[in-house]
Amino acid sequence: MDSLDRAIIAELEVDGRLTNVELAGRVGLTPGPCLRRVQRLEADGVIRGYRAVIDPGSVGRSFEVLLDLTLEGQDAKTVSRFEETMTGLDEVRELRRLFGTPDYFARVAVADLDAYEAFLSKHVMTIPKIGRVNSRFTMKNLKQLG
Repeated sequence: MDSLDRAIIAELEVDGRLTNVELAGRVGLTPGPCLRRVQRLEADGVIRGYRAVIDPGSVGRSFEVLLDLTLEGQDAKTVSRFEETMTGLDEVRELRRLFGTPDYFARVAVADLDAYEAFLSKHVMTIPKIGRVNSRFTMKNLKQLG
């Protein structure tokens, strides 16, 4: 990957809907070579896809909560059940298994505080062997990609 590939990636991260002609002009290439580079980046898995960035409030997900989750056990059944349950919940926007403590980090998006309380009580706290759940609420989002 060279500086032109990196420039293409940077431009597409900002606006994935750029036409090839616009993208080529921004990175200093003609359209043909630019398209071939984009196609190669896609084929190599560097560019994994394109998506729409949706306003969370428009779809009832304007209240975001960050969760630190610790399990009481680390056996395969407990871990598998927890991961399958959490990844299957629409409210869970991101789930990461961590080294150390806590065991997991989750980013949850719901409509409001009442919806979060219901989500936590009816879904998260019913998962077997949930140990500790620490909820953090964002005061202000200073930077977010995508």
